[in-house]
Amino acid sequence: YDPLFTWWAANPYQKLDEAMRRYAQTIRQRVVGIQGANAAPAMAAAGAAPGGGAGAAAPPPRIAAAANEPIIGDPIGAEGLAMDLRHAMVPYTADELIAIAEREYAFNEAEAKKAARQMGFGDDWKAAMEKVKNAYVEPGRQPDLIRDLANEAEAFFGKHDWVTIPALAREDWRMEMLSPERQRVSPFFLGGENILVSYPTNDMTDEEKMMSMRGNNPHFSRATVFHELNPGHHLQGFMTARYNTHRRLFNTPFWNEGMALYWEFFLWDHDFHVRPEDRLGALAWRMHRSARIVFSLSFHLGKMTPEQCIAYLVDKVPFERANSEAEVRRSFNGSYSPIYQAAYMLGGLQLRALYKELVQSGRMKDREFHDALYRGGPMPIAMVRARVAATPLTRDGAAPWRFAEQLPPHRPFPVR
Repeated sequence: YDPLFTWWAANPYQKLDEAMRRYAQTIRQRVVGIQGANAAPAMAAAGAAPGGGAGAAAPPPRIAAAANEPIIGDPIGAEGLAMDLRHAMVPYTADELIAIAEREYAFNEAEAKKAARQMGFGDDWKAAMEKVKNAYVEPGRQPDLIRDLANEAEAFFGKHDWVTIPALAREDWRMEMLSPERQRVSPFFLGGENILVSYPTNDMTDEEKMMSMRGNNPHFSRATVFHELNPGHHLQGFMTARYNTHRRLFNTPFWNEGMALYWEFFLWDHDFHVRPEDRLGALAWRMHRSARIVFSLSFHLGKMTPEQCIAYLVDKVPFERANSEAEVRRSFNGSYSPIYQAAYMLGGLQLRALYKELVQSGRMKDREFHDALYRGGPMPIAMVRARVAATPLTRDGAAPWRFAEQLPPHRPFPVR
């Protein structure tokens, strides 16, 4: 607590805060076109400043998305998408990528029907998914669940020689629960140094509480905790802080999101999900990542509105309505690049094709391959391939790599 700072800063802060609130309201009304009750931005408290004593100035509030606030996006068109894809060294058009996503979705749907039949629902995989979503844990038990799922995944990796997870990386992650405001744009997990968990709080409506619990049920969560922690985002951050740190300048979602998604493919192929409920949980996310490619690229091509994107997610995944709305909101609110949501599955497929080229061919061992990905640092996957496989480079970078034509087939779950 610095009395001279709070003595002189409190008044100017309040004046500036009010001026910025009025400015935000003007932008929302006159530029974006939001009128009525939603024109004034919702302000969410940021919480007490670390180390702040009595009389310390409050931190500035954040603008939070209201539950019924319209979703406003800015489509960049086919030319803009083509430019972003060239920068990511992905030699496909947006329409070609949508076709790849639809092919992936078809496999996921076929596998969902298999799981539904095992559960006694015939081909009605959506009814089976409803049973899975209703298997949520009671309020207050989600942190225990996340801890147990993280330990289960690490134990599974510990049985195999697939990748190096240092002892410190197993110990130094933490957990936080997301506020209701943040859950309106992040309805599931976020991860890295911490795992950020979406779950209901006492100031949510009853409907919001149920959607949060159903959308974060144990079977959905089991398929994504390792995506956020080890060997996913947490291990990525741990290794990039220690190896080739200069390459963090070249970070791309095709590397960081793609690698975390790649492990979801990998564990599916190695029987991490045996029970039909767990397979449906994993498939819900794979359907989601396919749907992300379709709705995000279609929006930027001018083929879908935000409301159509929400309806598409509810129908194809299916997610809770509030979860789907949050996904679409965060996709188009400017927090992410236009191809970010497509990069999850596409980056995972690139790494899957590279695994076939280098490991399944016998040129590298599993641990050697996976450790090389982490220690090399973030970069477009085409450059990862050039580095690990020693492919020729020109001044324009790596040669165009049509990875989708080189993918190994997904492993269908055997019907017993």
